[in-house]
Formats: sequence, C-alpha cells, structure tokens
Amino acid sequence: MESAPAWLQEIIDNTATFSESEIAEMENLLRQVRKEDRTQEFCQDLATSFSSSTCRIGKPGISWQQVHSWFIHRQKDSLSIANVSVPRISPETSMVLKGGTAAELSELAFEAKSSRDNAWYDVSTFLTYRVLSSGELEARVRFAGFGISHDEWVNVRFGIRERSIPLEPSECDKIKVGDPVLCYQERLDYAVYVDAHVMEIQRRLHDINGCRCIFVIRFDDDKTEEKVQLNKMCCRPN
Repeated sequence: MESAPAWLQEIIDNTATFSESEIAEMENLLRQVRKEDRTQEFCQDLATSFSSSTCRIGKPGISWQQVHSWFIHRQKDSLSIANVSVPRISPETSMVLKGGTAAELSELAFEAKSSRDNAWYDVSTFLTYRVLSSGELEARVRFAGFGISHDEWVNVRFGIRERSIPLEPSECDKIKVGDPVLCYQERLDYAVYVDAHVMEIQRRLHDINGCRCIFVIRFDDDKTEEKVQLNKMCCRPN
C-alpha cells in the first residue's frame, strides 16, 4: 500500500500539531513579524506561551522547533497580491490569482487541480491523505482563499505539483513554442488558470510598459486558441 510522500506527511503533521486558536495567532504574527525577526528566541517564547495555556492541559507541549517549522511551511504558502496584474475574481468562480515577485514565489509551494472546473488553485494546507483501493494516493486539500466547503480530495500523482511562477517582462524569451504554461482563461461566467501550450509567438519590442509580445496559446481542455500577453501566463514546473 502506498504511503504519503515525505513532503506531504511533514506538512500534515505540522498542521495537526496546533489548535485552531494557535494557528490563528501564528497567522497574525506571520503578517506582523518580519521573517528575520522570527528567531529561535521568538519561536521559544511563542512555544512556551502555547504550552502553558489552559487549553493545553493534558496535551503535549509545543517545542520551538515545531513553531519554527510551521512558519517556514506557511511562509512558502503565502502569496503577496500587491503586484497582481489581473483583477481579482470572486472565490466562487476563480482561483486566488498569482502575484508577488518571482523570488517570493520561487520558494517551494504547491498548486492543485480542482475536479470542479479542471483549473489549478494555490494550496493553502494539506489536511490529510488516503490510499484508494486502486493503490492511488489522494490528499485532502484546502485551497488558498477558500473555506472548508471547497476542500477536495486530489490525486497526488496527477493533480498536485509545485506552484507555477509568473515571469518578469524581461524573461519573456524563456517561453518557447510548444512549452506548457498555466494561462489565465476568461469566459462570460468564470475566470480561472488552466493548462495550455504555446502554439505561436509574435515577438515585439518592449516599451516602458514592459513586454508587448503576443503569445498564441491552445488550452488543453477545450482545444481553443487565444492570443494573450505574458502577464496572463505562468511558467509551469518541470
């Protein structure tokens, strides 16, 4: 019987360590305290506070290493939306759009494919996993920006991968004809990121606004083709 990959098991274990109130407090600190200030002493003080809480009576205490590990994994799941180049769409119809700098998003994080619309969404948390009678491994996923009602079981082999990364305008030459990409698809009733392939590239001189090249892409699901600019595409992981 197949077991969970080490990376998945570690994330699940770290999430299960803390209560909801402790996670909520750490989420606030994640936004308020700079990464370089989350030192061993900081993590130790927080671990001591958690361990001495009345809600921890009869439960194992928390170590500073567990607190530190949570911040590391949660930092990787964090998305800055300050530099998003496409308007945000409501959670009911769209994923949390990708943004931030390439350096921020290049840290290891994951995205998962929803069976509801075949679109890829950023993963906030891996909740647990199960092995089907077929031997296939599935993970219970909570998507970033969505509540419990949107949790899904996702096939680990085919539906989970490292997060796709948006390219800087100066990096447009990295996209070649035939490359797989994650592309923003807008329709009358929805707007999501889905898999596509680059069919043609019309290279143009860049200007003060950045890349002006036109990319003809074909969406994998419905085989339709569309002309898009670089800011609607993300580079898929290998």
